[in-house]
Amino acid sequence: MSTQVLPLTPDIRMEAFPVLTGEQINRIRALSKVRRVRAGEILFESGDSGAPFYFLLSGGMEIAQPDLHGERIVVRYEAGQFSGEVSMLTGRRSLSRGRVTADGEFLELPAEGMRTLIAKDPELSDLFMRALIQRRIILVRSGQGNVILLGSRHSAQTLRLREFLTRNAHPHTYLDLDTDTGVQEFLDHFHVSTSEIPVVICNNRDVLRHPSIQELAHCLGLNENIAGADVCDLVIVGAGPAGLAAAVYGASEGLDVLMLEAEFPGGQAGSSSKIENYLGFPTGVSGLELTARASAQAQKFGAKMLIANRAIKLNCDHRPYGINVDCGRTIRAKSIVIATGAQYKKPQIENLTKFEGQGIYYGATRIEAQLCGKEDVIVVGGANSAGQAAVYLSQTAGKVHILVRSNQLSDTMSRYLVQRIEENPAIELHYHTEIIGLEGDTQLERVTWRDKNTGEISTHNIRHVFIMTGASPRTDWLQGCIALDDKGFILTGRDLDSVLPQFHWPLQRVPLMLETSLPGVFAVGDVRSGNVKRVASAVGEGSIAISLVHRALSEM
Repeated sequence: MSTQVLPLTPDIRMEAFPVLTGEQINRIRALSKVRRVRAGEILFESGDSGAPFYFLLSGGMEIAQPDLHGERIVVRYEAGQFSGEVSMLTGRRSLSRGRVTADGEFLELPAEGMRTLIAKDPELSDLFMRALIQRRIILVRSGQGNVILLGSRHSAQTLRLREFLTRNAHPHTYLDLDTDTGVQEFLDHFHVSTSEIPVVICNNRDVLRHPSIQELAHCLGLNENIAGADVCDLVIVGAGPAGLAAAVYGASEGLDVLMLEAEFPGGQAGSSSKIENYLGFPTGVSGLELTARASAQAQKFGAKMLIANRAIKLNCDHRPYGINVDCGRTIRAKSIVIATGAQYKKPQIENLTKFEGQGIYYGATRIEAQLCGKEDVIVVGGANSAGQAAVYLSQTAGKVHILVRSNQLSDTMSRYLVQRIEENPAIELHYHTEIIGLEGDTQLERVTWRDKNTGEISTHNIRHVFIMTGASPRTDWLQGCIALDDKGFILTGRDLDSVLPQFHWPLQRVPLMLETSLPGVFAVGDVRSGNVKRVASAVGEGSIAISLVHRALSEM
């Protein structure tokens, strides 16, 4: 059997590295070609694009990850098994080296053939998708990827790069200059100084010094499979739960779908440590796991995703519409689903920007929890996201202080979270309280807050604050094209009645549910005026939008 990178339970081993039956292999033959292989032959290298899948009829194969000392073996395959993981399914670069260990015959199947097989064969579809997802999870947990990030916990840019890699479920190794032994060896080998951190090493050869998110995405080849000047049936702007649901349903129903995501899939939901009131997950599910699976599901059906590219302007004069992207390209679309969500409002506190990523955070994931350790932390906000963060952080932090401007939580937070918080001895609630001061040199060191009822001001040696207050929509790029409410959220459907004449609606029919003041352009999720701020609601709107997109496309 296979040799795995981690000790695995029998169930996970069976899911991640199944042995195919003769009948299953015969169904693969029609889309494959037989390739005779010899021991020592390299089938693909780390960083190669378009690496095919291999099904072993006989012989052996190993997957290896190059490193400073040569390579480390990730897994070995024998007859009846198959190679590959999620990146190969989506046409992205291979994470590892594939080498033959024993002479034999393999079936070679390109990524396009694998997608066809998954679409047409329900049994093999389930088997392959479970295996590919489990393999990616194993790689992520073990740090067995083609990326090494050298950084510091005191660097805001390091935190941003770690978050980008983690939220994109890209396996990587993180080495902290302050705590990890052996870092100097990497610095010397790649001729890097500590003043240049954070440093990213891709495929054990490309060195990026203090890279931007866009530069990292380019180095990883995340967007290489995105075509240029074609007109898409549907462009989805934003890959949170609403956008991902639209992509799954749109691609599965035959539309040519492109997702445009400014940073990483998942949106605010992706930073939730545990969502306990989402249908079908009685024990809860992390936002990262839910959205990572949704992303794989969308790409399984053929949806493409342009990562680390932000929409900066909508050209709405004629259809197909054009979306200007900050990388300089323009994407043309017959229809658009806007799912850009909302971002936490930043309180008017002096030094807030100075300490972002160095004590001020806008998401509570495993990365931030590790930075906090057993220290006291502050969570600012009274909605579900703040409650989920507080409960999660209370598992490791010394004390979690929740600061709420109102006099209760129940107006904006689910009852189960309120109960969880009130019964947790590691959480202390402060009503009618707001932060008025942040102090420190390069890292946040002290926080001052005020009780608005009593006027009492107190200063605390707390170095970690999580801001989760209110929400403002990401609609600045739509100005002049689409009707917005007085808070900047997108008006849709019947909410457009009073403003529609000034936007020169050109059709005989009225706007459809979820349709904006621009025909064929829809808004879903948190960016839509009147939205219900729940993951399930966002997913529902994203899926409903596709039936409306079909109708809009039929009118062209």
